[in-house]
Amino acid sequence: MQIQDLPYPDPGVPDARSGPRFLWWLGRNQLGGQLKALAWGLLHFVSVSALPFCVGLAVQAVVDHSGTRLAQTGALMALCGVAIAVGDTFLHRTAVTNWITAAARVQQLLARQSAELGSALTRRVAAGEVVAVSTGDVEKIGWFVEAVSRFTAAALTVVVVCVGLVVYQPALGVIVAVGLPVLALAVLPLLPRATRRADFQREKAGRATELASDTVAGLRVLRGIGGEELFLDRYRRASQEVRRAAVRSARMWSLISAIQVLLPGLLLIAIVWQGVHLARQGRITVGELVTVYSAVMVLTYPLRHFEEIAMAYSFSRPSAKRAARVLSLRRTTDAGGSREADAPSGDLYDPATGLLAPNGRLTAVVCGDPDAAGRLAERLGGHPSEAGPSVLLGGLPLDELPLDTARTAVLVQDKDPVLLSGSLRELLDVPASGGVGAEEALAAAQCGDVLDALAQGSLDEGDPMDARITERGRSLSGGQRQRLALARSLITDPEVLVLDEPTSAVDSHTEARIAEGVRTLRTGRTTVVFTSSPLLLDRADRVVMVHEDEVVAVGTHRELVHTDPLYRAVVTRETDDEAALRTRLDDHEAALRKTRKDDRAALRNGLDGDEAANRLGTFEEIEESA
Repeated sequence: MQIQDLPYPDPGVPDARSGPRFLWWLGRNQLGGQLKALAWGLLHFVSVSALPFCVGLAVQAVVDHSGTRLAQTGALMALCGVAIAVGDTFLHRTAVTNWITAAARVQQLLARQSAELGSALTRRVAAGEVVAVSTGDVEKIGWFVEAVSRFTAAALTVVVVCVGLVVYQPALGVIVAVGLPVLALAVLPLLPRATRRADFQREKAGRATELASDTVAGLRVLRGIGGEELFLDRYRRASQEVRRAAVRSARMWSLISAIQVLLPGLLLIAIVWQGVHLARQGRITVGELVTVYSAVMVLTYPLRHFEEIAMAYSFSRPSAKRAARVLSLRRTTDAGGSREADAPSGDLYDPATGLLAPNGRLTAVVCGDPDAAGRLAERLGGHPSEAGPSVLLGGLPLDELPLDTARTAVLVQDKDPVLLSGSLRELLDVPASGGVGAEEALAAAQCGDVLDALAQGSLDEGDPMDARITERGRSLSGGQRQRLALARSLITDPEVLVLDEPTSAVDSHTEARIAEGVRTLRTGRTTVVFTSSPLLLDRADRVVMVHEDEVVAVGTHRELVHTDPLYRAVVTRETDDEAALRTRLDDHEAALRKTRKDDRAALRNGLDGDEAANRLGTFEEIEESA
């Protein structure tokens, strides 16, 4: 896989049982790139390690006054230089390709996971953690995957050089062959502690990222309640915890680096001391001493990759663990679908609650608990938070339909829809049936003033559709963002449209016009609106009251207001005292009606004057009490 071939046609099915297993899976899926990097790495490292032998031969040729051998050695050094340059160039190219393609694979997996889980993802994993995994963690994982091949090439080079030194000069080669493994393994006892500190740092950094992401997302609300300083202090404390954890981690890694500088120095001292001793005895030549000394000096270069692979694994393991945790999440239903069918149509029915939305009609759902309303809206869209009976559309379970088919048939707009940055034209460029145009949707959602505001804020004052929308629509008011999101949903024109509190941030006059516009535009289509607004409820064909995940009343808005106390309490925000007063008034009205009826009966029956007077007094007392 080359960079120009990205994205992957299919990123594959990851092994998300643990972080190390996920890293191993990534490496196996890049076997071709790993082998290329290994080959170029061997060419580069072996060529670098061959230079000391060339230097030793050149020195010996000078000592022996051999011009021919000196010329041959010079040519060999030139060949090594070319091999070093070529190997280093293509090693870097291949390593970067491995890094980018591994990161791209992880990002594609995360994007696919987000698409499959939908809003259920942020209910099971913090939004900040998802951001941290898809940004910083992806880089750490890619770093380790590409470092494996370079480390393998460096390790093989160290083995080759040790064997070569033992063959070339056994007296000093044995010292190098014994000393280099000690150098490589000396830091192993420190790695667990360094890894734990790195894990702790990543955990703190992830927590700080989550806090920052959540704070930025709720900044407008924080400003409204004056909570900016409180959350700023929390982020300051989290940032300081990250700094302290990073310092502790850096101390350990600096100790490891110091050891890897100290021990090779001690090995060089031992080799020089022993080599001078052997040279004085005539057992080795000056050229051989220079060769062994230079070889040990050069080997510190590939040995650095031992430290790098340890750092890469320490930093990538918690990142891979978090990525595996996100990728291991599964929908409670099969995303592939077990039933092949076109987009179904018909009544929408939820067996869990008993909610029925007749085909082609506007159904309003009243739910006293906003969280329960959100969960029910997600269920209707085919994203249940827990296992349970599937929602039926036209008698077909949504769970058994392919995910694309189910999402084409049913669209759910959350109570907090997101507007991506870009032009208004790009915002409204969504998959649609073609039956509803942008102008119709914007008009139904009452976006006229939004278009005017976007046109005024545009530099060229041209078509409002080309006006830019900032990230998450932060330059717009809550009501404006809500109406643009509603227009976007109306353009898609799905068979079933589920709206969760689509007008909670607009004024009553605009809300009434939106209710009429949505009703007109969605004629013949099934629409379900979760709301407690009387303006929307009064225009619905059917109103359903859901309490404690069960349908408790069905009717029109005006019927339920007069007949269902629970519905009336939710819709009118009636308090207990107001409900008690209403009960008293109802009792008084019933008593008045009864007294008037009795008085009329008394007149008809010709009661005597005293009894009629008593009834009249009772009537006046009741009226005065009322």
